[in-house]
Amino acid sequence: MYNNANKNRIVVVSFKTKTMRIALLLSLVLFINELLAQMPNTLTKTEKVYGLSKFWQEVNYNFIYLDKIDRDSWNEEYKRLITEVQETRDDYEYYRLLQKFCAMLKDGHTNVYEPDTIWNSLLNTNFGEYRLFLSNIEGKAIVTRTNLSKKDEIPIGTEITKVNGLNTATYLDQYVKPYISSSTDHALDDWAVRNLFRAPSGKKYDVELKLPNGKIKALTLTHTKTTEKEVYPPFEQSPTLLDFKWVGKNIAYVSLNSFSDPKIDTLFIEKLPELYKAKSLVIDLRNNGGGNTFIGMDILKYLTNDTILYGIKMRSRLHIPSYKAWGEWTEAKDTTGNNWEKQSFLSYRDKYYYDFEYEADTISEKIQRIVVPTVLLIGHYTASAAEDFLIYADNQDHMVKIGEPTFGSTGQPMQFDLPGGGSARVCTKKDTYPDGREFVGYGIQPDIIVRRTLNDYIDGNDPVLNKAIEYLKQKK
Repeated sequence: MYNNANKNRIVVVSFKTKTMRIALLLSLVLFINELLAQMPNTLTKTEKVYGLSKFWQEVNYNFIYLDKIDRDSWNEEYKRLITEVQETRDDYEYYRLLQKFCAMLKDGHTNVYEPDTIWNSLLNTNFGEYRLFLSNIEGKAIVTRTNLSKKDEIPIGTEITKVNGLNTATYLDQYVKPYISSSTDHALDDWAVRNLFRAPSGKKYDVELKLPNGKIKALTLTHTKTTEKEVYPPFEQSPTLLDFKWVGKNIAYVSLNSFSDPKIDTLFIEKLPELYKAKSLVIDLRNNGGGNTFIGMDILKYLTNDTILYGIKMRSRLHIPSYKAWGEWTEAKDTTGNNWEKQSFLSYRDKYYYDFEYEADTISEKIQRIVVPTVLLIGHYTASAAEDFLIYADNQDHMVKIGEPTFGSTGQPMQFDLPGGGSARVCTKKDTYPDGREFVGYGIQPDIIVRRTLNDYIDGNDPVLNKAIEYLKQKK
């Protein structure tokens, strides 16, 4: 009896010890994961208030579209944030508040960027055994790529219908879009879907998915690194600066994928012997996020018979403190026929501008041109200097734009540092068509609208390029 009791006692003690060890091990794993997911916490309260105030100050002094925001709401939010930023738990939470503050400005060239220590640690597509890449297709959050082992479980074309109990559109409106600064709604929608799950390691999402066959699937996804490297469909090779191919009889296709590197001008010139053979031309700007306006103009001059090109018209704010001081006592009626009073009145209200002297660009080189029926492919990611390219091409009768509205944001950002290694930029210049028409906030509109559907994506179909080819064949 005694020995048996002892045996039983030993067995019981041994079982409890094993359970405790397992629990302790699990707790340790969770603790380690929590440590790994922790964001840096380096900023003092003083630094947090300074960074907030620095951004607020630079916007008030330099932001070109200050007249388009509700100044009272902007200033009230600043005053509220003075307290809130001091209570943030870490640098990540602090920068999230700055990004939300920045998003009030609704400008794609005005942004707040986290320090690299935060930027490099955030996850978006990685969920351990799962990896999901999303795109905004027909207004829905669609899975357009997965890790290879999950391609049958979560087929391409699967829709994210709910996130943490909310339908996806509601979740995006409440938890994603308020942190993104965008000039256009369509760019905001695209960016929000692509970054639906951008968060630190350890962040958990309960999601509902609608598979292409209509079945509903529930998953709990937790951010952690995915070790599987293979994805489906495989990543395409990184786009080169310029791609060239023939897409039909005598139809040449050239994609200009960036104006950030002047090398693209050299690459284009190297293709001229082939391009001179073309009876029609497709210029693809859909993946061109901009760069230097004049790099694009150096290509466009080969595509027109004109010797003068009409580019953007520019304006910035002009601030002379004395005029602003005088403007406090100036009324609207005082400005009639009096430029001094007018400048004082507008300066006090932060609405006095400097219009840069407009000067068209002259093509002086004697070069052989390629003036044939030309389609310019455009889309939501056609931005900045690529949009300036379209302004230059606006009056070319042999050119037509096919695709979707462009990004709708350009200008000259002023960059500056923020505490802890972060940074920000504020747009200081307004660009318009030569006649004053605005495209920032709207996007440059295509002459022929063509949108890629979900079926197009699943089938690998490019309806925009197909429409261009069809259009050019009809022009012959």
